[in-house]
Amino acid sequence: MLELLSPAGSMEALTAAVQNGADAVYLGLGDFNARRNAKNFTEADLAPAVSYCHLRGAKVYLTLNTLLTDRELPAAAQQALRASQAGVDAVLVQDLGVLRAVRQAAPDLPVHASTQMTVHNLDGVKLCADLGLTRAVLSRELPAGEIEYICTHAPIEIEVFGHGALCMCYSGQCFFSAVVGERSGNRGLCAQPCRMKYGWGGRPDGYPLSLKDACLAGHIRQLRKMGVACLKLEGRMKRPEYVAVITRIYSTLIKEDRMPTAEELSALETAFSRQGFTQGYFEDKTGPHMFGTREEKAPEPKDLFAQARQTYQNQENPRVDVRFYAMVRPQEPVRVGVEDPEGRVVTAAGDLPQEAQTLPITPQQVEKQLSRTGGTPYRCLEVKALVEPGLNVPLASLNALRRQVLEELSLQRQTLPSRKEGEFKAGARYENPTAPPALTVSVRRAGQVSADLLRQVPAALYIPAGELAAHPECVKNLSRETALGVLLPRIAWDREKKELTQQLEKARELGATEALLSDLGMVAQAQSLGFSLHADFGLPVFNAQTLKELKRLGFQSATASFELKLAQIRDLSKALPLEAVVYGRLPLMITENCIIKNRAGQCACEGENILTDRKGERFPVVKAPGCRNEILNSKKLFLADKPDWKRVGLTYARLLFTTENPWECAQALERYRDESQWAPAEFTRGLYYRGVE
Repeated sequence: MLELLSPAGSMEALTAAVQNGADAVYLGLGDFNARRNAKNFTEADLAPAVSYCHLRGAKVYLTLNTLLTDRELPAAAQQALRASQAGVDAVLVQDLGVLRAVRQAAPDLPVHASTQMTVHNLDGVKLCADLGLTRAVLSRELPAGEIEYICTHAPIEIEVFGHGALCMCYSGQCFFSAVVGERSGNRGLCAQPCRMKYGWGGRPDGYPLSLKDACLAGHIRQLRKMGVACLKLEGRMKRPEYVAVITRIYSTLIKEDRMPTAEELSALETAFSRQGFTQGYFEDKTGPHMFGTREEKAPEPKDLFAQARQTYQNQENPRVDVRFYAMVRPQEPVRVGVEDPEGRVVTAAGDLPQEAQTLPITPQQVEKQLSRTGGTPYRCLEVKALVEPGLNVPLASLNALRRQVLEELSLQRQTLPSRKEGEFKAGARYENPTAPPALTVSVRRAGQVSADLLRQVPAALYIPAGELAAHPECVKNLSRETALGVLLPRIAWDREKKELTQQLEKARELGATEALLSDLGMVAQAQSLGFSLHADFGLPVFNAQTLKELKRLGFQSATASFELKLAQIRDLSKALPLEAVVYGRLPLMITENCIIKNRAGQCACEGENILTDRKGERFPVVKAPGCRNEILNSKKLFLADKPDWKRVGLTYARLLFTTENPWECAQALERYRDESQWAPAEFTRGLYYRGVE
């Protein structure tokens, strides 16, 4: 059976989900989840919420899916331990450091890879399995063919996003809210900049980043056939009535194995939509038709929501199928038993039956009495009654036995699992290196690599795999003292793997030995070709435990998240050599939907494409591998005139070149070598002094 997973931003929403047929709910506690602005749950709420769900046959998943600092990890580990003690069925994580902490504190608690982990290919799923995860939530951008391929070969369960709001950027790779507004989407406080106005030609006159909500109600049969284990509905920030509406419709479609009716589709749209729905990603048909906005003063669907409230307020919708057994024999106590879908059996014995003075009790009467489960979570499927003739049993006695066995069954269904308990320990602390960081360079185009740049002998030069394979001449004058590396794409689907492998093989022939990667799904591929692994910003380092996990996975260095302050980078215990981006246009989004093509109606990546916001800020949009887009910050990060970055224990400091011409690249490197006074016309210090919430 395809599991239906519903959002629970509050206890009322949880009730709405369960009473309307959710097989599982996901919820957050406090500040360690990707929806910190939802009402969420307190630790005191958690145990009753889990009991409520387990009694009714629903699972509970806790979201611990944000990036956390070293100071926050002990509390997160305690939260995971208390969740395990409360009987939570699994936790979702993004941060590899959080995963380590959970493993120590709650060794038996199942862990799922959140969509924030950006798992989007089979090798990524396999690595999740190697990490001990039992389920991976795939990126929302994947089409049906990619999902089916992964499901067919995956060693763990696959969860797919089925309904609700779509982010413009791949989840876990968006830094727009953080860099522009100091509210990190990776820490649960996204300000939703994608829903704001932007435009081309300096006119913010549209919504080119606001996607319609997804709706896969018409693809449920296909999802089941593909082998998807779980279908997730989005909406922890939405009202309980909304949760009730969408859960009931999807639950009905799954149970009845059918397509939605026009009335059901209308109800979904009435509950919430942005000018309709889209199936563009799933159907592999991206384009401008996928975009829409929410009316600022959209009327509340009062009638629909009033009907929805009636489905869960002061009402119990039976959802646990049970079977009763009864035996009425002379000289023996009346016996009643009940069995639930998981095979639990509870029995009880009553008084001896009496000889019938008038009409004896019949099997049909016993069956009728035991099947009266109204007002409970239970639905009677059948009653098997052995009733010998000539006997009588008071109906009140049968009622009491029914209540007794159901009460005992309810207690058993809420029994907490027996799990191991541990303690999170940060481990040994590593001292910061004292030598100033060596300068490394990454470029977006081979043409940015000039003789002037190479003459300055950076410690490492990273070139996109496709660019290096296509332009081998760009490194003919490379010094032996400069390590040559390939910059791997942040996103690469399985159907792109063959071409990427060919590019990497060509890069190895040209002398590339290092691989800078942002995707766990490329670890096996890079290792198999003999590259040394270096983690880029797409594998964010927010705490020391992540560094330890990356080291265990075979990485030789890692990149600190540019959402950290310099003081936080300084305080990291560095189990691996650490790098930080100290120059360049920080990437704000990587998108599957090409907004350049949406604008022009054709491929136009080579020209200048500038997105302008309401404040007049100009964001370059550039091509990313796989005909994707990257939206870059309006200002360049520049720290060369401030020495602080040299004193935080970095082994490497990277200059990230994107829109610069060859002369600017060489000038920037020269400035960071303290050999000039060059500076960009406009610049920012990024978040290294401001930090994020």
